[in-house]
Amino acid sequence: MKVCVIQPPYSLDFSRSDELFQWELNALEKCDPSMDLIVLPEYSNAPALVATREELLESYHKYTETLLAKCSETAMRCEATLFVCCIYPTESGLRNTTVAFDKTGKEAGHYYKQHLVRSEMYGKELDKDYTWEFSEPTILDVDGVRYGFLICYDAYFYELFPNIARHNPDVIISCAHQRSDSHAALEIMSQFCAYNTNAYLIRSSVSLGEDSPNGGSSMIVTPEGKILGNLKSQPGMLCAEIDPHERYLKPAGFGNPPAPHHTYIDDGRRPWKYRPAGSAIVRHDEIMAYPRICAHRGWSKAAPENSLPAYGAAVALGAEEIEFDLWSTSDGVIVSIHDPVLDRVSNGTGHVTEHTLAELKALDFGSKFSEKFTGLQIPTFEEILAKFSCHTVMNVHVKAKDDTNPLPQATVDEIVRLICKYDCVKYCYIMSGNPAILAQFRDTAPEIARCAGAGDWHYDIVDKALAADAKKIQLFKPHFKHYEPDYMEKTIRRAHEHGIVVNMFYTDDPDEARRYLEMGCDVILTNDYLRVSKAAEGMEKYLMR
Repeated sequence: MKVCVIQPPYSLDFSRSDELFQWELNALEKCDPSMDLIVLPEYSNAPALVATREELLESYHKYTETLLAKCSETAMRCEATLFVCCIYPTESGLRNTTVAFDKTGKEAGHYYKQHLVRSEMYGKELDKDYTWEFSEPTILDVDGVRYGFLICYDAYFYELFPNIARHNPDVIISCAHQRSDSHAALEIMSQFCAYNTNAYLIRSSVSLGEDSPNGGSSMIVTPEGKILGNLKSQPGMLCAEIDPHERYLKPAGFGNPPAPHHTYIDDGRRPWKYRPAGSAIVRHDEIMAYPRICAHRGWSKAAPENSLPAYGAAVALGAEEIEFDLWSTSDGVIVSIHDPVLDRVSNGTGHVTEHTLAELKALDFGSKFSEKFTGLQIPTFEEILAKFSCHTVMNVHVKAKDDTNPLPQATVDEIVRLICKYDCVKYCYIMSGNPAILAQFRDTAPEIARCAGAGDWHYDIVDKALAADAKKIQLFKPHFKHYEPDYMEKTIRRAHEHGIVVNMFYTDDPDEARRYLEMGCDVILTNDYLRVSKAAEGMEKYLMR
């Protein structure tokens, strides 16, 4: 198979778009029937930098039809498989897409970029919802060759490579820009991809200028990681002969028969050693849609409050958030329980903070809810994180014996350490009605969001949140009866004017929950997640703040 990679010149000057697009068309004209595989770069219908949504749409409307027609004609004329990446229309909007043409010039399939950069997520007119959904790697079989895909930013996500490799691709088509990376870095990443997928890597990018040390680097890499050619910053066409069915087998450890690298690694993979990943991971707090229903102390109508079964039941039902309370034991372990004393929810007595973890673990925290839960132990914060990290947003209510003074700094440090340990910085926020505690977390770990709880704060809760640089407030329903009827609406409106999320604690009545949502509340806390969650259906206000 003869491969031809096209690397067009590129400019940061949008006014040069016509000139650069014509270069691409001329390059396609130069393709000939000796070529079996032709690859063009990312955003081929945006041949110069599109800095705004308007420029992207202008490029899309101006060049797409001509580009796709020319690619189809070229594939048919050369009897070649051709891949081009472009802004492409779908039923749900425009997507950054690699389009495959077969030898007859027909579209043979599509690959949609899976990892959108920030400008694509927030600034351009591109569909993004599909990137949050589960999907298998795209594999297209065209004329007996199995093609896998990466588009630009996708190539940085090395955890994606083993998933592609298990589908046995022959060739990885990598349409890219990656304008900030050096030639050496791009070679390393491309070799790593080819080696880990045991496939040829065909990379097509754009030249930022013949003297540029960055970007470009359209190349062809073998499954062993050997580079057959690299254009670096030279505009033009790179050709090489390959056998797409070639595989590289390495010695799979001493005394073992040769095997592909990814199967050798599979034998030793330990997923619990890595960052949380997989289809159970939900969007983090900054980008999860509102409104949300928060399972207060877990699904506490179904299982003992502040217990692993209650949290697990809520998460299994799809709870966007769970709320729980934290105290420190006498030996410095962080545990989850609401009350300062043990009597109501366990067979113990006395203050939580006056017991060691071992003493608390010896108590029964289930039978007072139901004999079916007899013997249930108090959960530690670490146990909660180990089981549910990144599976839901966590409203973490930090409590102290003296609710007017700061916590011991060691307690703050331990909570922060655990949140960081379990990769939950973007999934947890600290809730407290104590300004001193909020200030401690702000100063210790400003990257962890904070929520100003009601406590003794009434009219000035928004001011208190602003002082603590808190991104959320949590209103307390019993306070409302002490104020004028429109107190709640005024508070919600003022919070939103400052970009502050409003939690409402609490209701177990779906009708009341809907009224709160209609007033503008963003999050409703409830003990009965299953019933109340229905109140939020069809009320999505925004996807991302």
